[in-house]
Amino acid sequence: MESVVSRFGRLDALVHLLGGFAGGQTVAETDDVTWEQMCDLNLTSAFYVLRAAIPHLRKSGRGRIIAIGSLTAGEPHAGLGAYVTFKAALATLVRTVALENKDAGLTANVVLPGTMDTPTNRKSMPGADFSKWVRPVDVADLLLWLADDRAAHITGTAIPVDGSQV
Repeated sequence: MESVVSRFGRLDALVHLLGGFAGGQTVAETDDVTWEQMCDLNLTSAFYVLRAAIPHLRKSGRGRIIAIGSLTAGEPHAGLGAYVTFKAALATLVRTVALENKDAGLTANVVLPGTMDTPTNRKSMPGADFSKWVRPVDVADLLLWLADDRAAHITGTAIPVDGSQV
């Protein structure tokens, strides 16, 4: 964060994209390595980035925080215990940041996409109906809108993005 502020003079927005997926095990079968990996990738990384960015974003008077979570954050799924747990915790963390920083004009929101239509997902699920998956460009457009002043009134929200549920 310091290098960004040093180079550009300020920090206006943070989009947290880091995350990872592991599934296929029940909670009872989940090993410590998987649990810790899902925690580190999906929650702890966001904590550290948020902690470093918030002071700079508060100074801007219009800071924007947007995190990418998962649609599963709102609905548990068997065999995804570690993943779902930390995606739900990420959503709660971001909403807490929104409450703690609304006095500074800072907004914080989490976007919860369903399965993203990426080459990696297509390869790992070749029999799926790709037409029901979320297009990355649609999520990117939402992220840009949330970072804009037009979205200054949107904070503390968890926004689901999943066209297949309509």
